[in-house]
Amino acid sequence: MKKLGFLGGGNMALALARGLIANRIFKPADLIVSDVAAQRRNLVARSLKVAVTADNREVIANTRAVLIAVKPQVIDGVLGDAAAALKGRKNQHLFISIAAGIPIARISAKLGPGARVIRVMPNAPAMVGEGMAALVKSRGATKADENFALRIFRAVGDAVALKDERLLDAVTALSGSGPAYVYLFARAMADAGASLGIPSALASEMVMKTIRGAEKVMRTSGSDTSELIRMVSSPGGTTVAALRRFAEAGFSDIVARAIHAAADRSRELGRG
Repeated sequence: MKKLGFLGGGNMALALARGLIANRIFKPADLIVSDVAAQRRNLVARSLKVAVTADNREVIANTRAVLIAVKPQVIDGVLGDAAAALKGRKNQHLFISIAAGIPIARISAKLGPGARVIRVMPNAPAMVGEGMAALVKSRGATKADENFALRIFRAVGDAVALKDERLLDAVTALSGSGPAYVYLFARAMADAGASLGIPSALASEMVMKTIRGAEKVMRTSGSDTSELIRMVSSPGGTTVAALRRFAEAGFSDIVARAIHAAADRSRELGRG
């Protein structure tokens, strides 16, 4: 028996499997990955040396812990495969789902009321070992199941366990979709720098270094963001001029409305 199976071999599954192997949590021989695309299976097998298959039922048959790593639009079919594979046998499987917006109740309805389910919202920086994930376990899942899931996602960054599943829509909007907001802001900064005459490549490098440095200051200084803003805002200076223009444009309100829109969409996905 394998220790962990993946239903879906996309970028997040690949990042998780790579992190688990690199951190020696699992060996390649402990993992199996299914994917409908032959090209993707070949990539996963070649890069990680793990077992691959086109058959989701084979993953269920050969594991006791399964990570569902497919898009929410196709999860019902994948859950149908899992339910068919479980039919007639005692369900001893743990299912960990990273399908955005799909609630535990919807997964359990397909797998059976006694299913052990953990719903997780990771984010894309997991692909470089800097991910942030939040998870919630079903009533049927145990504390050991929760710890097992935390161990998986801490192999590619950090992970926290929450009690209230409703918070995962907010987590999806904040950290799940959050990298795109940072990329958008970084591109806008770099484009503005280029419009002022800085070569585009140099403007992009300066923005990335600035974001990296600012994140480190936030993480290590012990000061809240209001104090950090004050520290770099000399009265009558350039930073104040920029911040005033942000405020006039309603920057904070724009960000809040965008994150609320993402949370609303997460809830819509959950309703199917």
